[in-house]
Amino acid sequence: MEATLDLIGGKWKGVVLYHLSDDTLRFNELRRRLNGVTQRMLTKQLRELEEAGLIVRKVYAEVPPKVEYRLSKEGESLKPVIRALKLWGENYLAQRAA
Repeated sequence: MEATLDLIGGKWKGVVLYHLSDDTLRFNELRRRLNGVTQRMLTKQLRELEEAGLIVRKVYAEVPPKVEYRLSKEGESLKPVIRALKLWGENYLAQRAA
């Protein structure tokens, strides 16, 4: 449990993994989907996820630079976990609202 939470814990990593679970996204696309994240924090979280081997960063030799992020093979294996967490959160909020 500790290993998993070390890799995906915190406010933004799980959300980043969720958004990358269906798409390859560019930095600004991710930032728009994450309300309230700063550029600095998103960069830090993406670097940590890349270092952990959960996402892949692809840089295109263009001007301006184009950088895309996608789940790695290891990251893909987290999809059921991310979906389960999303479902649990939705159910929790629905029960609290009732």
